Amino acid sequence: MLGCRVLDLSDHRGQLAGAVLADLGADVILVEPPDGSAARTVGPFVAGREDDPEASLWFWSYNRGKRSIVLDLDTDEGRDRLLELAAGADVVIESDVPGAMAARGLGADDLAAANPALVYTSITPFGQSGPKAHWAATDLVVSAASMLSNIIGDEDRPPLRIPLDQCFLHASAEAAAATMIALRERSRSGRGQHVDVSAQQAAGQALQSMSLCHLYNSPEATRFSGGVKLGPFTVRLRSPAADGYVSTTILFGESIGPFGQRLFEWMHAQGGCSDADLEIDWINFVEGVMTGRIGFGEYDRIQQVAADFTAGRTKAELLEAALEQRLLMVPITTVQDVVEAPHYAERGFWRDIDVGDQQAVRFPGPFALMSRTPVELAGPPPTVGEHTDAVLADSAAAPRTPALVAEDVSKRLTAAVPAGHRDPAQPLADVKILDFMWVMAGPAATRVLADWGATVVRVESSNKVEAARTIQPFLNDEGGPDNGGLYQNMNAGKLGITIDMAKLDQPACRELVLDLVRWADVVCESFSPRAMREWGLSYDDLCEVNPDIIMASSCLFGQFGPLSSLAGFGTMGASMSGFYEMTGWPDRDPAGVFGAYTDYVSPRFLSTAILAALDHRDRTGEGQYIDLSQAEASMSFLAPAVLDYTLNGQMPAKLGNAHPQMSPHGVYASAGENRWIAIACENDDQWKALCWIVGESLGEFGELGLAERRERADDIDAAITAWTSCREGSETDALLQSAGIPAHAIPTSVTMPIDGQLVHRNHFRNVTHATNGTMWVEGARFAMSRSSDGIHHGGPTYGEHTFEVLERLLGYDSDQIAELAVAGVLE
Repeated sequence: MLGCRVLDLSDHRGQLAGAVLADLGADVILVEPPDGSAARTVGPFVAGREDDPEASLWFWSYNRGKRSIVLDLDTDEGRDRLLELAAGADVVIESDVPGAMAARGLGADDLAAANPALVYTSITPFGQSGPKAHWAATDLVVSAASMLSNIIGDEDRPPLRIPLDQCFLHASAEAAAATMIALRERSRSGRGQHVDVSAQQAAGQALQSMSLCHLYNSPEATRFSGGVKLGPFTVRLRSPAADGYVSTTILFGESIGPFGQRLFEWMHAQGGCSDADLEIDWINFVEGVMTGRIGFGEYDRIQQVAADFTAGRTKAELLEAALEQRLLMVPITTVQDVVEAPHYAERGFWRDIDVGDQQAVRFPGPFALMSRTPVELAGPPPTVGEHTDAVLADSAAAPRTPALVAEDVSKRLTAAVPAGHRDPAQPLADVKILDFMWVMAGPAATRVLADWGATVVRVESSNKVEAARTIQPFLNDEGGPDNGGLYQNMNAGKLGITIDMAKLDQPACRELVLDLVRWADVVCESFSPRAMREWGLSYDDLCEVNPDIIMASSCLFGQFGPLSSLAGFGTMGASMSGFYEMTGWPDRDPAGVFGAYTDYVSPRFLSTAILAALDHRDRTGEGQYIDLSQAEASMSFLAPAVLDYTLNGQMPAKLGNAHPQMSPHGVYASAGENRWIAIACENDDQWKALCWIVGESLGEFGELGLAERRERADDIDAAITAWTSCREGSETDALLQSAGIPAHAIPTSVTMPIDGQLVHRNHFRNVTHATNGTMWVEGARFAMSRSSDGIHHGGPTYGEHTFEVLERLLGYDSDQIAELAVAGVLE
């Protein structure tokens, strides 16, 4: 990103995107209005400075390393200045309502006229066009619209949101990766374009593909405190410990079942379970329940046995056992636990930055460790307008990336694109990826790259089943290697080859894998840190056959440090990253985030790191190694809480759906069973409009200010519920939106596919599939004005593209392929 200039016009809904680009070396100029960015009013704050625009810890979290200028974009002078700056910029990021920038003469088309090579990225709740494009939305409302709230919380209470405005952070992280993709396309075409990011779609990644349940004719996932309900099974992800809580993952099948078996063997050695528990069928348990061989209550009993055992031991004792025995069991940590954990200190993760008169403020560190181009936190957040004079002094600079002439464009579009690629004009058509990823955190990152044209070859072994193939939802609720919605969603558009990796000690197998490495630009893997080294496929090994290779390793806690050997899934990363503890009702145990939360956050950062490494290699010829800790990458979403603790000693409280700066702010019952609507009032005008629509039951509260409304929240919520509970949610949200009140009915997987906004944005795609004919997957979570995604095929079946990969990509002849088959290398 060296030499890249970014104009960040966004507020608290988009500033993480610019922060990511700044960490990668871009010169990010934050353009603020005269009274400062709205993000400066978002808490938490430095204690005692709640009205100080220089003391917002939210602002600090997402603006360190940027330069600030003040421009009034509602004046001719401010608009002219921005146009001058845009002429010399590479990227503009904005998060205003659709059409607002165009109304000022500063929309994507206007700035493209000044600089045809400009990438213009917009972050909005629902996207730039469509029936809901102009709907008002807070984070609560986006969480509702994405269906995420429907699967978080206690089953006997309203659905919950995750604190710290997570939905717009998802959108911002998505915007950073999308911007990098557009910049790579520009490097070949010479032209910029408009990137359109929808927070509704971006937050939907945190559903773990549960939005597909109805389309797959599979049971709906429903919320359950401390876990999730999947069909007939209630998966507990919160169990008691002697000093808090732990998350113990007890699931079945070839990939996950052995972890449960080891757990019960260890418990038995400690006297924690019976001899009969050693006979649990960890591989075929689900099939046994479905056929009646195993009783429906047996799963609950197994989980309770484990919970009774953990209740008598401390979190530290259980973590030590998990590391020694390779168990899927970790403590549910607080923000304090995270900040004080030795692991992050040993990895040098934290960054101490002086901010104003605050000495050495501790910030979450780099989202990835990159061997050639380290991700750095460049400096403190700026004061309002701190760099105005310096930036405007050189604002007349000429465009630094002039558009290419037509002949040059044609040459660059086809340069380095693999022969036979379906669309050489796609943004990433020249990128070749060898994918050893599994489950979600890794495959989600390469899925985005495949969507936009990268050739991704996925290596699997049918002898060791990929866990995502065993995770619901299943087509017609029937398990099978090609029936899983998560697998299809994470691997759509990839090429599949099956190799028996156990035969890597045989020359034929090893040479095949190394030929794939020679072919690739990037090798991605998400095994435990020792796996690739034990196979002789470490970064150093790969460099011997492909010196400029980029290798990306993604695992829970990184490649080194005390926790690096902890094998597991994103449910464990979520439990140990601080999100889980803060999500819940004040009077109850933490309900926790849904499932594998770090698996939903970290892929955006992995995609961005890979694209940054490709950019560096294009300029220097150097490859590099990327060590991405999913927990560390996800810490960006926790940053304000980390600063609140390190500066103020304040731990985030469980708030339910309450908000410190908005009231009312909640989820209310609608007509029908388990149907809900989210409603939020950001200001007094929206509150008065709500009172007018609801009528008499809110009349006595109509003149209350924010502080008074918060004090009377229970009474106000009861009055709103009485009104909403006898109305259909889809009618209620339309009525409230017509008055400018943020609201959205919470959909289920039945209603998501017919949401007019998602239909408009072509979110659900019915794509071709080798064994099932067609399968449903989700589309891209952003759109581009010139480039189209290439989402046309589902995930590969076992070995579906083996011959295509060997013949077309590697140039093997039929004799070579036959020899590999005879040797048992190809499964």
